[in-house]
Parts: sequence; C-alpha cells; structure tokens
Amino acid sequence: MAVAVSSIVFDDIFTINAIDKEGKKFDRVSRLYAHSKNYEMDLTLDYNVELFPLENDDSFALALASSLARSGAPPGTNATDGAEDGTDDKERDVWRPDGKGRRGLEDDYDYVMYGKVYKFDGGTTEIVTAYASFGGLLMSLTGSFRHLTSIVLGDPIYLLVRK
Repeated sequence: MAVAVSSIVFDDIFTINAIDKEGKKFDRVSRLYAHSKNYEMDLTLDYNVELFPLENDDSFALALASSLARSGAPPGTNATDGAEDGTDDKERDVWRPDGKGRRGLEDDYDYVMYGKVYKFDGGTTEIVTAYASFGGLLMSLTGSFRHLTSIVLGDPIYLLVRK
C-alpha cells in the first residue's frame, strides 16, 4: 500500500502586524512581523519588497518544506517504495531555470526562498523558536513545539509564500 508523503513540514496563514517597525535598513528588503490564525505562531521574516510587495494587515499563506518535490521523496526515488525510478540526473531536478524538469511546489506559490535552519531555541517547555537564514534574509518562527517538530536544526528548508 502506497503512503502519500508530503515534503511540507509547516503550513499556516499569517496576518501582518507590522513592517519595518524598527526602521528600514535596506532599500529592497523589509522585515515583517506576523501572527498566524490557526496555530497561534509569531513570525518575523526578511523579504524582498520588489519581488513580493506586502502591506500591514495583509494575509498570506506560508509553508516550510524540506523539498520542492510534490511527493516529499528525494529526487530520483520512487515515493512508494524508495527504489530508483530510472530517470537521469537532468530530469530529476525539480526546479531548473530553463523550465525543464518536473514541476514542484514552487508552481503553487508566489515567493520562494531556499535556506537553512541554523538555530532552535526552547524558551519555555511549551514555546520554541526556529531560526532560518535564506542567503542573509532571516526568519524566526515562534510557537508551540508541537507544530515545529518536523523542523530539524541544520536541515535545508524552502520557504514558500502566496497571498
């Protein structure tokens, strides 16, 4: 029996509380502060304002994924049994700038960043904060540890956002 595996490790809808409340430091980058509707999470995120303009009180869907593959299996493996699927390296790439390869999760979102989880703080027993860097653009996600159990320190991660 095949089990559907998802590469999405966190998914929620956020509403922006403030943008650049400590002042704007860079021309093309802003820092947003948002709160989630479903899981009561707090988010601080640096993002490119030219690529993805946002305003106070905007809502957006945010997902964190371990891979852009829709199946959640690493490229080149079959999600049902883990066996090699016989594709060559060029066809296994989920995302390629020339548009070839399989379409992944990035097709469903407006803004995508790739980075790494570099810190995980357990403030209290219930509330934790995960920190990630996306080429210098930072994210912190704070909330119940129950919703962040799939986020692993040191792992690469994709941040996907859509309005």
